[in-house]
Amino acid sequence: MKTDSECTLVTAEQSPPSQHLPEHLEKRSAGSKNKKNSQKTRILTPATSLARSSHQEDPSSSQKASATCAQSTQTESPQLQSFQTQSTQTPPIQGIHSPSTESKSTQTQHSSFSLQQAYWGRSFTDQSTDEQETQSSSRSSHLTVLSWNIDCLDTDNISHRVKGLLSQFGKYSADVVLLQELVPGCLTTLQNIMKDYQFLQGSEDGYFTAILLRKDRVQLLQSNIVKYPTTEMGRNLPIANVSFLGHPLCIMTSHLESCKSNSQERLNQLRRVWKWIKEAPEDHTVIFGGDTNLRDWEVKKLGGLPDGISDVWEMLGEPEESKYTWDTSINDNKEIPHSICLRFDRLFLRAAAEDAHLRPESMTLIGLEKLKCDYFISDHWENTFV
Repeated sequence: MKTDSECTLVTAEQSPPSQHLPEHLEKRSAGSKNKKNSQKTRILTPATSLARSSHQEDPSSSQKASATCAQSTQTESPQLQSFQTQSTQTPPIQGIHSPSTESKSTQTQHSSFSLQQAYWGRSFTDQSTDEQETQSSSRSSHLTVLSWNIDCLDTDNISHRVKGLLSQFGKYSADVVLLQELVPGCLTTLQNIMKDYQFLQGSEDGYFTAILLRKDRVQLLQSNIVKYPTTEMGRNLPIANVSFLGHPLCIMTSHLESCKSNSQERLNQLRRVWKWIKEAPEDHTVIFGGDTNLRDWEVKKLGGLPDGISDVWEMLGEPEESKYTWDTSINDNKEIPHSICLRFDRLFLRAAAEDAHLRPESMTLIGLEKLKCDYFISDHWENTFV
């Protein structure tokens, strides 16, 4: 995305990885998925177990969600309260188990080394500090934003998928990363590897959203979380006011209420998002990215986008190749028996009233390639715009 002066904005979106899940998530193990499961390793971390247990506390609520969300791949989570920059309660993902003759510490070292390589593109021990500084200084005045529902609730082949996720993060080196469906174990792993980012997480347990800011490019000024008062899934709106090369930005992310049957609550949340976008300081460019779960007819029901707020995909001429971020005709992570193509993941932009304006140049989907484990990184594609 280019500014009227010297700034450019680049953005992206995607999604990642409980024992007993609600019925609408357990459907992924049916049919041909069973054949896949015989060829993959399933690893449950304490974090994912915790996320699952949080859905077992209220059986009646779980059954209700299962009944109303038969075609959904989303679940409920506790109410998010405030940003946290560290997670110390849950150990990181350890990776695929090595032969039993290896000690746990050796396994952890091998796993950490492998994840570091995935993130940096080559052995991090071969990259000097001078080389890293040269890479940083050589970057132009482009703002790169990546938004992705990383589906960490799904523990199938989680180690392979997190490694693939880190590879994508390292490849694009986004200035701002917006994540949905993050869980504590995955968060800890990302924090241990991506030390060049500041993490603003939406919760300490369950599953949640997060905003990641590249330390050498983006300065955090302040942050807060807006609650959705009537959510039944613990959804909210994290907001970060930042400075990018001297340009004030307001960054927002959210995971709006899931399931077609929860349309009214989702629209209530969308109205609240739009309200906060419009009320942001006039000298700030506002960027919202997240898993909105929106259908086009829902936006039309509200009379379309408010004046001053633009849908980035529409601004770029509605390119067909980057339209559907949730496409079960190609992505079979969930083994849904029929094809569903929806633009769940969306990016909204409100330009600053004065000074340089960020303007998108292009958008593309990434994460379209399957990993060696025969899974995609997430059930959502990542949406990137420049």
